[in-house]
Amino acid sequence: MQDVLIIGGGVIGMMTAWQLAEDGLSVTLLERGEAGREASWAGGGIVSPLYPWRQPEAISRLSRWSESRYPHLADRLIDMTGIDPEYRQNGLLYLDTAEADMARRWAQGLDTSLASIDAYAVYAREPGLVEGIEGGLWMPTLGSLRNPRLVRALRALLQRLPRVDLCEGCAVQRLITGQGRVKGAVTAGGRFMAGRVVVCGGAWTNHLLSPLGLALPVRPVKGQMMVFKTPVVTGSRQLLERVVLRHGRYLIPRADGRVLVGSTLEEAGFDKTPTREARDSLHASAVSILPALAECEIEHHWSGLRPGTPDGLPFIGEMPDVRGLFINAGHYRNGLVLAPASARLLADEVLGRRPVIDPRAFQPIHRLAPVPTMVATD
Repeated sequence: MQDVLIIGGGVIGMMTAWQLAEDGLSVTLLERGEAGREASWAGGGIVSPLYPWRQPEAISRLSRWSESRYPHLADRLIDMTGIDPEYRQNGLLYLDTAEADMARRWAQGLDTSLASIDAYAVYAREPGLVEGIEGGLWMPTLGSLRNPRLVRALRALLQRLPRVDLCEGCAVQRLITGQGRVKGAVTAGGRFMAGRVVVCGGAWTNHLLSPLGLALPVRPVKGQMMVFKTPVVTGSRQLLERVVLRHGRYLIPRADGRVLVGSTLEEAGFDKTPTREARDSLHASAVSILPALAECEIEHHWSGLRPGTPDGLPFIGEMPDVRGLFINAGHYRNGLVLAPASARLLADEVLGRRPVIDPRAFQPIHRLAPVPTMVATD
């Protein structure tokens, strides 16, 4: 029997497995498909909440802890797997924001670098931007990475760690409970027993909990994105070299010159079908920021499902009245940036050690009503 069973192999689940294994626990991770192929693969890879000053203070604390560790984490993954997640700290340009004062107050409170810049400074950084921009906000410390490469690196790492068993194509049918605690999970391939179970199911978390009479307010929020294949402009310069955010849409450059545009926000249940309407909207947004993209090939258009919560906060910690059942889910658009801190916070609670930040805002025990007496499902 393993120390911990993790259900869900996205970036949250994989980093949780890595963290717990480094803390000396034996871990089995169950993933119904291939690890990292849902929301973790579909996102953009910005290592920051999009408008961090709009977020609850608890998100800023969690994000700040993660952001400070991503450079070292990316280097470790390269050393341990040979796969480069392409972490780059090239900064972010906020254009046409009416929230400059709010943003500066937020930055001052956290001692974060954020400056107002004029049009000259904007175009000095990104000369290909649309004409008429009068200025913006500049966050030089913001990083981004190529999330499909990140999840490939994490998957390769887990396959090499002696304390981790990664079981893909292993859908969980139900959780096993008895005497007020969780004991494991049933899959088509058999039972997996563990002293503790961590559900990292993203938008599908409630599918695992509802048969027990448990419910978390986590819902799927569809997001569609596209990627453009772009030429080199002059010398070694790319068409875009920094993340740019305007009117809620963002452009993200990749190391090979490609440019991502995202993303939509849609309440569409579990439907992940890309639509023509979203394709046209994303294309228009991209061209309105970087006009040269009008002449570039759209290489791919896809969608994913973010796990949204009513207050924007993830659930991290043990479920009330179900001993041994932990949750690390509901990160909405911030799963990638919050993953290192969320994994560490979850491990702190599992191991009973002092948490790296105050966990109360995320713990289910402080946010959910007690559940009725459970019926054993052995």
